[in-house]
Amino acid sequence: MNRIALPKHEWDERLSQLLSSHDLYAPVENGYSCDYVRLDAERIPEITYNKPKPVTPLKSFFLPVKENVTAINKEALPVIIIGVPNCDVMALAFLDQIYLDQEYDDPAYGARRERTTIISSDCLSIQEHCHCSSYGIKPVGNSHSDLSVSLLDEQLIVTVFTEKGDSFLEKLGLLVSMAPEGALLQSLETRQKEVEELLSAQNKKLPGFEETGKLVEASGDEPWKKYASDCVSCGACSAICPTCSCFLLIDRPGFEKIRQLDTCQYPGFERVAGGEDALGPLPDRFRNRYMCKYVWKPLKYELKACTGCGRCIETCIGQINKNELILELSN
Repeated sequence: MNRIALPKHEWDERLSQLLSSHDLYAPVENGYSCDYVRLDAERIPEITYNKPKPVTPLKSFFLPVKENVTAINKEALPVIIIGVPNCDVMALAFLDQIYLDQEYDDPAYGARRERTTIISSDCLSIQEHCHCSSYGIKPVGNSHSDLSVSLLDEQLIVTVFTEKGDSFLEKLGLLVSMAPEGALLQSLETRQKEVEELLSAQNKKLPGFEETGKLVEASGDEPWKKYASDCVSCGACSAICPTCSCFLLIDRPGFEKIRQLDTCQYPGFERVAGGEDALGPLPDRFRNRYMCKYVWKPLKYELKACTGCGRCIETCIGQINKNELILELSN
């Protein structure tokens, strides 16, 4: 693992040099929220660092809401995504297991992953519904991203994890010998520790991931009926979730095949010919998502299917708080 440090204005200038050959995206605050935008020279100084979390999950760059999977654009420019929180990085690592499976790999997803460099951003603050550390996920970058960045005192600390990350530094003309001073690193480590302590205090009663799976699996019908009574089946929780990945394949004339993201929270998700629907009752459909996240997917995949970003709580029209439900199951 290599680290360098440089003034923010110099980092901004070097990023500007890539605009003609790459598509650059990063979160920018707009007065109401913080979300990814496509960067130009004027927007680069406005990049938001070290704040959780962009409204749009990282998966949207790799799994568009709708796309023609028979027409992969192989001529697209390389992509650089800056400022990704680690909850989204770990969610993408989970999706990689599904879409880059050696036997059933997805060429459209794989092509986007291949041409994209992921630059994560250490979270140096928290939001009300952040709970990544409850599931064993640290709010700092790791080797599932190519690089990570932190902004302290107008200095960018860049940590390199992969060969793609090394290649990115070469494109910027940066040298690994530009090591950060010890005092700057100490300050960063102190801030990182403070954030982990804040997360622990905020979610001290929340069960861990494995314990939550046991609670969900062993629960009776009443909690699901209670919380499902506020659900309007809009599917927002699944659509914005960084690990949800269900989709439909729709055949079109001309041998086109359209992939459209779907969600288990939509009525009719499992409806078959003759009208049979295993998830017809709303409480069953509501519980299905929790079973998928905490029970079924962990049986098949190595990584966690919930990374504690809290977006599903924030986007719910019925104001259903997933964590409150889980705390109720634990009492």
